[in-house]
Amino acid sequence: MKTKYIVAAFACALFTLTSCVQDLETLPLNPWDTTSETAYGKDRTAYVQGLAKLYFNFTSNDTTDLLVSDAGASELIRSFWSCQEVSTDEVKCAWGDAWAEAINTNMYDDSENDMVYGVFVRTLQGISYINEYLRQTADDKLDSRGVDAALKAEIHGFRAEARFLRAYFYWMAMDIFGDVPFTDENSPFGSVNPKQKPRKEVYEFIVSELEDLASEGSAMPEAASNRPRADKGSVLGLLARVYLNAEVYTGTPAWEKCKSACERIYALGKYNLATNYASLFRGDNGENPDAYNEFLFSAYYDETSAQSWGGGTFLTCGAASADEVLGTSDVVLEESATGVVYKKISRLGVGNGWLGLHIHEQFVNTHFAPENVTWGEDGSFTMKDQRGANALHTARRTQGDFSELQNTFAQGWGCWKFNNIPHNETGLEFWERTGSPDKVTNIDYPLIRLGEIHLIYAEACVRLGQGATAQAKVNELAARAGVEYDNYPTSWSDEAMKWFREERARELFWEGHRRTDLIRYNSYCEGTYLWPFKGGDAKTGKAFPEYKKLFAIPVSQLLANPELKNPVGY
Repeated sequence: MKTKYIVAAFACALFTLTSCVQDLETLPLNPWDTTSETAYGKDRTAYVQGLAKLYFNFTSNDTTDLLVSDAGASELIRSFWSCQEVSTDEVKCAWGDAWAEAINTNMYDDSENDMVYGVFVRTLQGISYINEYLRQTADDKLDSRGVDAALKAEIHGFRAEARFLRAYFYWMAMDIFGDVPFTDENSPFGSVNPKQKPRKEVYEFIVSELEDLASEGSAMPEAASNRPRADKGSVLGLLARVYLNAEVYTGTPAWEKCKSACERIYALGKYNLATNYASLFRGDNGENPDAYNEFLFSAYYDETSAQSWGGGTFLTCGAASADEVLGTSDVVLEESATGVVYKKISRLGVGNGWLGLHIHEQFVNTHFAPENVTWGEDGSFTMKDQRGANALHTARRTQGDFSELQNTFAQGWGCWKFNNIPHNETGLEFWERTGSPDKVTNIDYPLIRLGEIHLIYAEACVRLGQGATAQAKVNELAARAGVEYDNYPTSWSDEAMKWFREERARELFWEGHRRTDLIRYNSYCEGTYLWPFKGGDAKTGKAFPEYKKLFAIPVSQLLANPELKNPVGY
């Protein structure tokens, strides 16, 4: 079982605010109904539960106030990941869902799309919760309730965490939609439709909040002191990522600030690369220090106390078929006249598979250069880069022609990067211990990790013509992957851009970065970098309109708030 600070809080989240973004700011009809005005008092428990509700918005499948066809698809991390990855060369989805067909081929428009809807509603919902939490934990409120000095100081730390989470939600919304509806704890209380802020202003708000939280004397918990919750390392990690994309968000680059944010992380001295890359995505990555010491921020999952159909469960079960998750070992269980019975072996540590996510061979060939590739029941290959060698597979799959996407479940490369079996157990040992494993996973989802920071630092240095400064950090990644970088660039050029586009794909594939990266490298909608199904062309891909760098705000939300407008082009 996991032992973490807020297991019960994540599981229960008993904070009694109503879930709906608009209803959040209304008062009850009955005086005995609990509201945010009456939920808090002098006791610490309510404040912790309120904070847990904010974190829970990353992983919640609660659809009390969401209009979705699939509750599992409503989870924020799953929705954001799908927009970020399925729209690119890294992954395609074979399910027949309308959202998948649209995002697979970059043919999305302003019609309602489950994944886009999930990102919009969950992020804005989370921001609304946070604003109310900040209102209810202001000093004057605490004083009026008689909160003692020690708890008050602790609540200041809770408030800092809440502000970080709000910055993270705003970053997700800004990255996907550009201009987004904006509110904070000082916004008018009541049923007032929020107005959109330009993307540049949202960026400036995010940066201002993060810089303040990272400053000396901030109430934000110190680095690596607050797992699995956020701390100053989390703040600086998000700040580095936001600065990395400053030119996209504002038109003005911030490479010096980006470099500095990374150096501030290194100065903390609290994070290390995992020695084993694969362990970062295993079922015990929240307990194994070799893995979690690389995480600056992660989303917490547990198969008994914090279940979700997103995160590691989605990425494990969605990439395997029901008959792939279990197999047989070479250990004989019994022999009889009717034949030999072998022991069962768990391949992924889950009890079911939903097979739908797969990878076109163009991506694998371009980024991992496999050799001696065979397909079918005993499919195999050789690959020098251990990041791909341990995650990709051709067994029980067909090369196929990918002429279509829907229902081509077993075509193309499989990806078992996320695996619920603990890092120090074999599939046979896992099966013997668990018998019949759960259908959900324990895999914590890495939202920010040191491997990403190394590549952010390297890119900022190369953009500044100081590539040699980051050479040692890049070499650490290469050594872990079992490769060497003979062509690492020291200054920016088209070749440098290509190097980073490919290396970030190798280090960070299936972690929710790809669309943002391709946009930064002018490779997302342009015709200079193509992949099959891009722009609706199944064979080679083609350019698609630039306005689709952003997604359309869901129609339901436009109707609910006349103040909102879609990006130009929709």
